Amino acid sequence: MTKAVLRKKYKNLRQQLSDTQVDDFSVEIANKLLTLDIWNKSFYHVFLTIEEQKEINTDYILNILAGKDKNIIISKSHIKDYSMTHFLLTDNTRLIKSTYNVPEPVDGIAIQASQLEVVFVPLLAYDKTGNRVGYGKGFYDRFLAQCKPETLKIGLSFFEADNEVFDASEEDIKLDYCVTPNQVFQF
Repeated sequence: MTKAVLRKKYKNLRQQLSDTQVDDFSVEIANKLLTLDIWNKSFYHVFLTIEEQKEINTDYILNILAGKDKNIIISKSHIKDYSMTHFLLTDNTRLIKSTYNVPEPVDGIAIQASQLEVVFVPLLAYDKTGNRVGYGKGFYDRFLAQCKPETLKIGLSFFEADNEVFDASEEDIKLDYCVTPNQVFQF
């Protein structure tokens, strides 16, 4: 399927999930993450949940990271050029919702993308070879291109892999893993 078809399909599937299902699946994904050998790193980037889009509730992942005393990095998106800046999440970090309902830091301690060791990547869909489909603005592809090649890119999804993203391009950054409530895919 094409990215446009996959976006429509998975947005619709997400909207059919109840709030209880979203929460239960989010806990299961967080528990599956605990089985991965990724916890010896220091800098972890986490997206903050867009509740209106029924995204995975990353609060559970944030709790795991805080409990392991990791550096948690969150981002602020810049609509003008589809870029992102990254900040250390601290007790003093003030969040506001963007025009797309993304909780974002107002400011804080800046962190470079090259410092990140693990990035939890939002997505709508992905295929069996690690291609991901996001909302279509390219924020994460631009951001991931700034990370070191060895940075782990871990997609989080309520759903299993689709067969193929037919219009994936060379600029698309592939995932290393995708974690669902039922299994972990490694690419």
